[in-house]
Amino acid sequence: MSIYREYDIRGIFEKELNEETITRLGYALADEMKGFGEYVAVGYDARSHSPILFEYLTAGLNAGGMKVLGMGMVPTPVNYFCNYQEFKVNAEGKEDPLGGNGVTACASVMITGSHNPSEYNGFKITINKAPFFGESIYALGRKIDTLAFPPKVERQVSEIDALSRYKRFMVESFGHLRGMSERIVYDCGNGVAGLAIEDIFNELGLKTKGIYVDPDGTFPNHHPDPSEEHNLEDIKKLLASEGDIAFAYDGDADRIAVLTPKNNIKGDMMALLFALKMKNPTVIGEVKCSQVMYDTLRERGATAVMYKTGHSNLKVKMKELHADLACEVSGHIFFADRYFGYDDAIYATFRMLELVQEGIDLDAEIAKLPQVFSTEEIKVKTTEQEKFPLIAKLKELLQTPPSDFPPMRDIIDVDGVRVIFDKGWGLVRASNTTPVLVTRFESTEQAEAVRYEDALNALIQEAQKQLKV
Repeated sequence: MSIYREYDIRGIFEKELNEETITRLGYALADEMKGFGEYVAVGYDARSHSPILFEYLTAGLNAGGMKVLGMGMVPTPVNYFCNYQEFKVNAEGKEDPLGGNGVTACASVMITGSHNPSEYNGFKITINKAPFFGESIYALGRKIDTLAFPPKVERQVSEIDALSRYKRFMVESFGHLRGMSERIVYDCGNGVAGLAIEDIFNELGLKTKGIYVDPDGTFPNHHPDPSEEHNLEDIKKLLASEGDIAFAYDGDADRIAVLTPKNNIKGDMMALLFALKMKNPTVIGEVKCSQVMYDTLRERGATAVMYKTGHSNLKVKMKELHADLACEVSGHIFFADRYFGYDDAIYATFRMLELVQEGIDLDAEIAKLPQVFSTEEIKVKTTEQEKFPLIAKLKELLQTPPSDFPPMRDIIDVDGVRVIFDKGWGLVRASNTTPVLVTRFESTEQAEAVRYEDALNALIQEAQKQLKV
């Protein structure tokens, strides 16, 4: 059951993600999907085992009565994009714009390990244009454990060129960027962003230079996680010598880093910039977002909502509130304004370039904001079994904190605990994807940020002690 996470399924190839488990996964998923239609779109990332998992999953989906639209290797946003497209497929199972019948996917599955090490892989699932996550995934896991190996049936896969369709959409949507003078540099991290971004840049005639563009699931140059500062060293050097703005992508291209000569612009600050061109938007942020983002949005007349971390959580909340934009600090950016409401780092790239073209000085806008001292995400190692009990124990200890604990104004428990202090806040939450607690601290005074960090770390250690007694 450890592979079934809050918002996706993830594990180590062969050890946990083997033929039996994944074929049964496909069979069980078909049961969830077939009430909405008969076609499911499936794509995969650059990992060497992703095509193997595609075959295992397809066998199960077919056995369960679903036909597969196979898109091959694509970025995750292309997989999501397929939920909003019609494809012409002929009787031989080939995409045929002239002689095929129109079919739409009622669901999609992206096979990807995202930013995890190369031995990992996983599945991001969308059914009826909504993320399949939370209790639905856990219930699926319990069901799969009871299933026999599905019967073998005739393979039903229609190959579609979703990637070309997606690139064409982007070129048509951002044709007004032609002629930009800015020098753009980018780092695909040997993930799948390079399959799309390079061609779109070229079609728009932009001045660009990319590194690590070719997909390679061993990630030979650096780990494909742009939220970690040390993974940005090479693109920063390129920016300093040959660029005006830089972009970096994670392994499956649903997270982005944006860099200028002065700033590494985190997801919450990106949301502030994007919202500049939206009239009274509703913007959803996760619990790790800076208080500056929430306060500044409200000062500008926007509606700002704090919610749980996780791409699935934010997509659902966006639909519920009819929000225009959502963000995570790590670089997941979700646009419903002029787009479909999912996280797409490639689309976010061109929305950022749009701001630059319209004369917005990104560094100047950030310089206008109140100065705060924020830590990066700090990870505290624990175990899968202990991480959620630790949060429960921490909440208990916060009811009667030590006498020297900083005065608290409020405790927000929408996801873990975000403790509001007099001059800032501290967050402790359990990661839904790895065996760690994630912490972050922010204050208007650097010494206070350190004080909050020390106080909550001491309380975490006390919680660990009490759980082991």
